[in-house]
Amino acid sequence: MNGILKTSAILALLATPAFSVGSDDNDKPAKTETTTECEEGQVWDEDKEECVSAENIEESNLSDDQLYKIVRELAYDGQFLTSLRVLDAFADQNDPRVWNYKGFNTRNLGDTDAAFAYYEKAIALDPGYSLARSYYGQGLLKSGNKAGAYQQLAMIAENGDRDSWAFKSLQTALDKGRVANY
Repeated sequence: MNGILKTSAILALLATPAFSVGSDDNDKPAKTETTTECEEGQVWDEDKEECVSAENIEESNLSDDQLYKIVRELAYDGQFLTSLRVLDAFADQNDPRVWNYKGFNTRNLGDTDAAFAYYEKAIALDPGYSLARSYYGQGLLKSGNKAGAYQQLAMIAENGDRDSWAFKSLQTALDKGRVANY
């Protein structure tokens, strides 16, 4: 493949929804010291090689991408309050991932109305953010709004993400009539 074609192929891949800001790994996050060594309310600081309070995470030199990995790990571990604390440390509070995981954590803590507002903010920042649409759709389904959940599924498909975990997860929830606990 010549250089121009190779560059065009790479640019085409990068332009697909799977590589958008909102894309996430389809796998559950790997467990790190944050969930294997630290007490609840703490996160692992790689630079210090120790657990630190999530409330003081702003003092670390972690990038938003590093913080995001911690947020996902904590959320999937059921540490929703700690995950919310870490989200506050993001330098870019307009990152749609912040609002999506505020929604995810808040929904799992039982405040569906606030969660919906967070998902809507994430989607307003990135209308092609399929993961936010999936979690929003799952929340809508759980609250009895099946039509709203189908609307989010249609938007994910319209974004070209029919093969994504976000689409499959929401479709499965709709097919079964219930939301899995993640």
